[in-house]
Amino acid sequence: MKSRDADILIVPGIGGGLGPGGPTIWYRRWSKSLLTATIVDQADWDTPAIAAWTARLTDAIAAADRPVVLVGHSAGALTIAHAFAGESDPGLVQGAFLVTPSHPDEAAERAPAIAALSPVPSAPLPFPSMLIASRTDPYCRFETANDMGLDWGSAVADAGDAGHINMESGHGPWPEGLMMFSRFLARL
Repeated sequence: MKSRDADILIVPGIGGGLGPGGPTIWYRRWSKSLLTATIVDQADWDTPAIAAWTARLTDAIAAADRPVVLVGHSAGALTIAHAFAGESDPGLVQGAFLVTPSHPDEAAERAPAIAALSPVPSAPLPFPSMLIASRTDPYCRFETANDMGLDWGSAVADAGDAGHINMESGHGPWPEGLMMFSRFLARL
């Protein structure tokens, strides 16, 4: 599959990439450079709530005109898992690219609001997925991310020493991620 063949729905985490430097974070750049990509907006970027965030996601999917590929970062990856883990019918969703999902227990000190997305779903996703995990993510240990990927049936890619793959870790454009995403799309 090529990006032009799908509606790419990008699901950011807490803050939505709207803070200082936010417009230059990789997923905001992708939403502008990939012609069929759009951000799934949340009413409240600072206070995640499972029901509200998954409803925004499912509404965006329902409005899609083509097959859908999801891209989730941090709490956005958890939102995708909450919406689909254990479901048997993926609807229009063809796959999900999950980047450094936060874990509520391990991120509690740095991002207390993430507790609202607990517990982390442990059932498989009903579509192909790739989880990108970092060895130095302060919001989720690599081993925990790997376990989440195994639970969800995701292929896990080791991003090495990449932090949380956000502005704080120096990831504005993240060209390596775009290459990984392109390879993931090609397999769908």
